[in-house]
Amino acid sequence: MHRGAGAGQAAYTVFPVGNYKFGAIQPKPEKDNLTEQRLLRMKQKYDAEGVRRTVDAILLVAEHSHPHVLLLQYGQSHFFKLPGGKLKPDEDEVAGLRRKLELYVSPESELLRSPWDIGECVGCWSRPNFDTVFYPYTPPHITRPKEVKKLF
Repeated sequence: MHRGAGAGQAAYTVFPVGNYKFGAIQPKPEKDNLTEQRLLRMKQKYDAEGVRRTVDAILLVAEHSHPHVLLLQYGQSHFFKLPGGKLKPDEDEVAGLRRKLELYVSPESELLRSPWDIGECVGCWSRPNFDTVFYPYTPPHITRPKEVKKLF
């Protein structure tokens, strides 16, 4: 599936989902059983490390001539998310996303791996407080968000 791009727009090739092989890895145990525990841990890390920076990848595949977004299942739950995760302190966003994609999505065999081509940032979301809400902007009264998530 390939659509031509207009002036100033990037063109991307979207390959059929049949070109990919999906497997399963052992689920990692969740660090927190409750949302409140997760938010408390996030506050403790914020106090120690500062703003949490995360990156996620939007991976498109084609099925029946329509694009689909690839999501990863989180453990045994019914929760799905984009591949990506938390960056290390001072880690470059593109390098960190490439590291996360190699960890979660790349084939195990080095012979089958190819370098990830990371496109432009298409979205930036902010978590202004220690709760579950993200905004597609940083509210004007927030001087330092608790988390910044970028989508590539």
